[in-house]
Amino acid sequence: MAVFAGWGVFASAFLVAGLFANAAEAARCGNNAGGFEAWKQEMAGEARGAGIGQRGLAALQGTHYSRSTISADRGQKSFKYSLEKFMQVRGSNVIVSKGRSLKKKNGQLFANIERRYGVPPGPLLAIWGMETGFGRFMGDTNLVSATATLAYDCRRSEFFTGHLMAALTLVDRGVISSQTTGAKHGELGQTQFLPGSVLRYGADGDGDGRLNLRSTADALASTANFLVAHGWRRGAGYQPGQPNYRAIQGWNAATVYQQAIAIMAAQIDG
Repeated sequence: MAVFAGWGVFASAFLVAGLFANAAEAARCGNNAGGFEAWKQEMAGEARGAGIGQRGLAALQGTHYSRSTISADRGQKSFKYSLEKFMQVRGSNVIVSKGRSLKKKNGQLFANIERRYGVPPGPLLAIWGMETGFGRFMGDTNLVSATATLAYDCRRSEFFTGHLMAALTLVDRGVISSQTTGAKHGELGQTQFLPGSVLRYGADGDGDGRLNLRSTADALASTANFLVAHGWRRGAGYQPGQPNYRAIQGWNAATVYQQAIAIMAAQIDG
């Protein structure tokens, strides 16, 4: 994809935006913090019309313009690196080493996921390591504020409006709260799902009856579910030119990212 929504999942953005298409019609975007409060009032009316409940509306009213989100959105550079440089910067050797260790340590979890979805450990571990360093850092930015800021920002307002509505829906459902933190673009959890992708692909991997993408099992099951929804075929290869590489492309549109995931996954899977 030509626009990058942080490090992770955004392929469903246009589908999610379509679910809330009318919400983008009245609220006027802006290019600085000046119009954010007025925009919130407009967006609240659209959100109410789209079926967002009181908890979601309250979360929207509590948002602030996130300058750190705008700075991060304007400053993404690593996708322009060569593959060799990208893998060096992202610590591919460490990811592969740690991934192999976690594969052994969590053998039953990965066996259950592969049995259910047909996705082997390698791609899941490569994505997990790439996105958050295996959960080491999942972000410290208010998720609803980050998503609202990007929905308001004229650069990609339509793209993120659907994700904002999804975030407010998740608040309504109790999956997240108005205080939940994530990455700079509103990504959530161990493998960094955007809100719309949480709604579409979130899966209960640990069987506790609730969705929590800070849970390793839920995050990895959700990631496998995403890959299946984007064409993953049980038993097929996932290197460039093979059938399942298309699913990796669905995860992130940056060619260098796709290639890195495939390489590290193969090394982890042995």
